[in-house]
Amino acid sequence: MYQPFREYLEQELFQRFDLQSRPIPCGLEVNVSERGKTPATIRSWCYECPQLRKIRYTYINAGEAAQVFNCVIYPNHKYDLPLLGIDLLSFGKKKILVVLDFQPLFRDKVYIVKYVQPLQSLRDKYDDFAQNLEMKFYDANQYFYKYLLLPKPMPKQ
Repeated sequence: MYQPFREYLEQELFQRFDLQSRPIPCGLEVNVSERGKTPATIRSWCYECPQLRKIRYTYINAGEAAQVFNCVIYPNHKYDLPLLGIDLLSFGKKKILVVLDFQPLFRDKVYIVKYVQPLQSLRDKYDDFAQNLEMKFYDANQYFYKYLLLPKPMPKQ
């Protein structure tokens, strides 16, 4: 489901940056699980370049049961920028979640004012994406910023 997005992201990154492969720990590059009705394949990629100290993305393909694309982009330390996280998740045909967020590095007030507060105007501009994120399994506030954009996929006509 998200393979075309992964391919597009990779193409755009390689066109814009001189990416070099980063090693992935042995055994984590590709794994296949035979448990369940449908085999699940997990594959990860990792790159770096002078501007981005790490780009890591992972794709989980368990057929119709689950499709997950997760990506985190880490800017070089010399840039004063937070991490960018992208999550595209689908579980079955009806449970779809899209999350675009700058990953919090710190929770202190100075950091929040500098990096999080400016995102309020963006969230206010796209009120349809300004949903409350209710997670049953963990505290979303620990992993996401206050002004997270959480678009809901459009239902199929």
